[in-house]
Amino acid sequence: MEEKDCPMKIILISDDFNCNLFNQKALHPLQSWEWGEARKKMGIEVFRMGEFEGNALVNVYQTTFHTVPYTHWKIGYLPRSVFPSDATLQFLTQYSKKNHVIFVKIEPYERKLKIKTNKYLHLSPHPLFPTWNQILDLTQSEDELLKNMHPKTRYNINLAQKKGITIKEMTNKEGFEIFVRLYFETCKRQKYLGHNKTYHQMIFETLHTSIAHILIAFYKNIPLAAYEVFIFNDVLYYPYGGSSEVYRNLMPSNLLMWEAIKFSKQRGAKRFDMWGSLPHQYNSKNPWSGFTRFKEGYGGQFVEYVGSYDLVNNNFLYQLYNKLYILRNKLLVFSRILHF
Repeated sequence: MEEKDCPMKIILISDDFNCNLFNQKALHPLQSWEWGEARKKMGIEVFRMGEFEGNALVNVYQTTFHTVPYTHWKIGYLPRSVFPSDATLQFLTQYSKKNHVIFVKIEPYERKLKIKTNKYLHLSPHPLFPTWNQILDLTQSEDELLKNMHPKTRYNINLAQKKGITIKEMTNKEGFEIFVRLYFETCKRQKYLGHNKTYHQMIFETLHTSIAHILIAFYKNIPLAAYEVFIFNDVLYYPYGGSSEVYRNLMPSNLLMWEAIKFSKQRGAKRFDMWGSLPHQYNSKNPWSGFTRFKEGYGGQFVEYVGSYDLVNNNFLYQLYNKLYILRNKLLVFSRILHF
């Protein structure tokens, strides 16, 4: 039998597997081997599966399992893989039944137009990733990229340069401390409950040798904005950023993003994934409209993904979880009002 006629096999990937081969098939930093190692350091269970045709690895699926407090039940999360095959979903279902998993949330890194609905999955009422994103083609020259920007963005970049904003790569302990301080300043200012410092430290310490980079905008040695960007399989990602309230009129964030684009192009990046966005016809009153408009200024294209799905193992507990999730969010909003 020729290898192409071999049936697809789903195999649990062990910790001694070739991590470079795994990363070659990973579609996104959240599927990278390093990301799984960082999550392990946080005490989170990591479950890696591989789809094989004969001896050839075709797809990888890295799932994390999170224990529901004060119970033996778990919730799984499979972000930014290919859309799982029926065989993979069956494999996950079997694991869920044996290991007290209520459901697994699946958010594929697939465009909506390419995917049909699947009988095993329920459309999730509580997605974690935005359905929409903005993607910028980095194979263009720098002149082409500047030409295709919104005029206001291009103006702000020139303004920051003229006013003396400088950009430094500081992928080290000092840079991380500056980044995380500005990140939490921004979280407080925007009333956003971001990840804690331990989370960011684990991610940075595990990814900084291969994926994560920190770039910081300075004015007279004062750090004004900082981004932690990922470069993975020739794609630039912008997951985390922070800025100061001082000297905001100097537009440091605009220049910082432009320098991050040039930085990644020099390292072979061909595409810029901006992590998440509102749709192209967004409501200007939406809380996300500000960063959507900021990203839009760089001339990328809006793309829609297939969305968020839940692979349900225990329907009763799944329904209960969804009700408690709504109550939890209301309490978080109330706590923000009290805190700020």
